[in-house]
Amino acid sequence: MRRIIYSVSLIALLPWKTMAQETISLSLEEAMDYAVKHNTSAKNARLDIKLQKAKNAEVTGIALPNISGKGEFDDYIDPVKSFLPGEFFRDSLNQPLYPPGTFVPVQFTPKYGATASVSASQVLFDGSVMVALQARNALVKLYQQTAQMTEEDVRYNVQKAYYGIVIAQKQYEILKTSLANARDMGNDIKALYDNGFAEKIDVDRTNVQINNLATDSIRIGSLMSISDQLLKYQMGMSMDKNIVLTDTAFDVKISEATDMLTDDVVYENRSEFSLLQTQLKLNEYDLKRHKLSGLPSLAAFGTAAYNYSTNDFSKIFTEQYIFYSLVGLQLKVPIFDGLQRHNRVKQAKINIEKNKNSIENIKLTIDFQTAQSRTSLKNALLTMQSQQRNSDLANSVVTLARKKYKAGVGSNTEVTQAQTEFLQAQNNYFQAMLDVVNAKSDLQKALGQFK
Repeated sequence: MRRIIYSVSLIALLPWKTMAQETISLSLEEAMDYAVKHNTSAKNARLDIKLQKAKNAEVTGIALPNISGKGEFDDYIDPVKSFLPGEFFRDSLNQPLYPPGTFVPVQFTPKYGATASVSASQVLFDGSVMVALQARNALVKLYQQTAQMTEEDVRYNVQKAYYGIVIAQKQYEILKTSLANARDMGNDIKALYDNGFAEKIDVDRTNVQINNLATDSIRIGSLMSISDQLLKYQMGMSMDKNIVLTDTAFDVKISEATDMLTDDVVYENRSEFSLLQTQLKLNEYDLKRHKLSGLPSLAAFGTAAYNYSTNDFSKIFTEQYIFYSLVGLQLKVPIFDGLQRHNRVKQAKINIEKNKNSIENIKLTIDFQTAQSRTSLKNALLTMQSQQRNSDLANSVVTLARKKYKAGVGSNTEVTQAQTEFLQAQNNYFQAMLDVVNAKSDLQKALGQFK
């Protein structure tokens, strides 16, 4: 039995095992804020926003001037030659050097050549580019709403884990007190037995209760340790840190849960609803983009370059260079693309219809989740009230049984039975409390209150 009691104490102290560790006191709000800052999913969601902003800057670059430079060196190992009629070649007396009908290969290109050029282009009008620029803010907003939805999920999970630990701690305190009382009574019965005033069955019965209480304490202690690790995981906190939870009062939370039963449903409070609305706007931009892609596009361009040519490599950059420059406009007019644009427009319209259906469905989903959560919360509150009355009654019974036993007018069997009923009532009450806070969290999520 001593080993069991030692194990209870050890497990109970696991989350707080090393006083030298850094201790962090956390209210519920502080725990949720910490999680939003450090949880991996939340951090990645914020990185996605930065990533989209970088992509937007890339799209903006399409509408800005594009300038490029080019350098090229050519070594004609076998320079290209062209054939000229032999009649073109005459001597000093103007006599043909080759018979009529003869063609003579002539090299027009020097062996070495180099080119240095700078080119620039500017889109003047392109329907697709124009729509892409208009859609930039909506794309960033989409990722911001996605990040908001991720943060809400993190807050929801942290709140449930937080109160799971708080209730387990309360349950453990009750078990610890009951175990201490049972041990006191066990010592009394053992003393009576040693003096011949009690039977061995009374001692054994008390020891059985002590062992059961010790086993329950081990179970709750393990639950506390696991719940502590789960909360740290949800928060993105190192498992080595020691945390102390400060929001342990439930009266205010129960009052808040009761008030929430009358809160109105506002669809816009749900990030999922806002996300679908933004997606609808993006799908409308997509439709507009495909429609405008049938319009002509206009771009301006210009080039300035130096050409160098020589048969002497050492003189390639010193003589025989030619400078040229040009500017122009390029107009592209789509004529027929095999009905590709027509079918892309059709697909975009279908996506818009699907998006509208999803918006209507999310409204039904929000209504369903809210109604379900309200019903669960109502039932949990009624059950908790009933279990609280039952727990208070069981506490009165066990207190009276102990007084009677101390006064010598009650039996240890009566105390043991009352203690067992009290612990069962307490377990039911704590489970009801957990159901209330979980139902409250579910309703908060359904109403979009985890901002």
